[in-house]
Amino acid sequence: MPKLSMLRTFIRENAPSFISMLLLVVVPLVVSSSAAVYLYQNETLLQDLSWPQMLLYFVVISITMSLALTPTTFVALVSGFYLGWPGFAGVVVSYGIASLIGYTLARLIDHGKMMSFLNRFEKTMYLMQELRDQSWSLIFLTRISPVLPFALMNFVLSLLQVDKVKFFLASMVGMLPRTLFFFWVGTQASDVIKLLQDPGSNKGSQLLMISLIIISIGGLYFIFDHALKRALRKATAKN
Repeated sequence: MPKLSMLRTFIRENAPSFISMLLLVVVPLVVSSSAAVYLYQNETLLQDLSWPQMLLYFVVISITMSLALTPTTFVALVSGFYLGWPGFAGVVVSYGIASLIGYTLARLIDHGKMMSFLNRFEKTMYLMQELRDQSWSLIFLTRISPVLPFALMNFVLSLLQVDKVKFFLASMVGMLPRTLFFFWVGTQASDVIKLLQDPGSNKGSQLLMISLIIISIGGLYFIFDHALKRALRKATAKN
């Protein structure tokens, strides 16, 4: 099959998945900006929540994060600002639940079409198998990065058909470092708008973010390089 024709077929057969991934990048930016203005106009909305109200809050953010309506950084900052440390564990668990919801929705949208297409090519099939074998590290490294969109990674990793339990646990563990940092920043803030506009302005914050990005990129490069070499060896041995 000619490369151009193959690319067209790939895009056509997976159009719903590509459109969904695009929306998962754009929508959080729009919604979080609107939500920030609303919270500024209604500053007491999330103050002094009772435990049932806090539980409802966690349910709501699990859904909004899974649908890419609220970015995870936005949720950590706002939760730290309004809830304080009693809400930290609930936010972490909400990330895990949001991951599972996003994973399930992506599988329903894709129906396994993208992986079925990629498995037509022997080397790609072996590469996907190798990446699944490294799924814990892969998920952890995508979650630890503060620049990789949470909802988009839910979608991409679900297409790889990684184990759901590993996906849930590795997502929560991987999110912990940046969640802890942004939650702490939220607890220290005095104004929600200033907080959301510039959450990490000092050098220590910037150094931490850069460190997490370097760890994520370096780790992902190692995993993909290792998986690709093993996949090529398998394909060569079979032929």
